[in-house]
Amino acid sequence: MKCPRCRRGPMFINNNPWKLKQVLKMPDTCPECGQPYELEVGFWYGTGYVSYVLTILISVISFLAWWLFLGFSTEDNRFFWWLGINAVFLIAIQPWIMRLSRVVYLYFFVHYDPDYKKNRIKTFDYESEDYYRKKP
Repeated sequence: MKCPRCRRGPMFINNNPWKLKQVLKMPDTCPECGQPYELEVGFWYGTGYVSYVLTILISVISFLAWWLFLGFSTEDNRFFWWLGINAVFLIAIQPWIMRLSRVVYLYFFVHYDPDYKKNRIKTFDYESEDYYRKKP
C-alpha cells in the first residue's frame, strides 16, 4: 500500500500484514514526498468507522453469496454455518482490514498530487497546545 499523495512511498514498514506485532507500524512521514501520515493527534480513531463499514460490506457479500449458492432453510442449520464461517473469515482477515481501513481513511484527507515535489504537504490548519507532531 502506497502513500496517497505520491503513490510511491510505502505506508507500512512491513509488507506482511499477518506479522501481528508489526501490523500497524508506519513511518512518521512518507520517505518519497514527506507527507506525514498522522495528520493530528488521535487521527487514526476514525479508522474504526471505516473498518466497521468494511466488515459489514464483506458480511453482506458473503451472506448474498451463501444465499445464492447454498440457500437458507428453516429445516437445517445453514444460517448458523454461515454465521460461524463468516466470523472465522473476518477474524482471519482482520489484520488486512485494519491496514485497509487506515489507507482508505487517509485517502479521505490526502489526495494524489502529480506535482508533489512542487506543492506543499497536506496538514490541518490549526495549532494548539495539545497538538504535537514529530518534526521530520
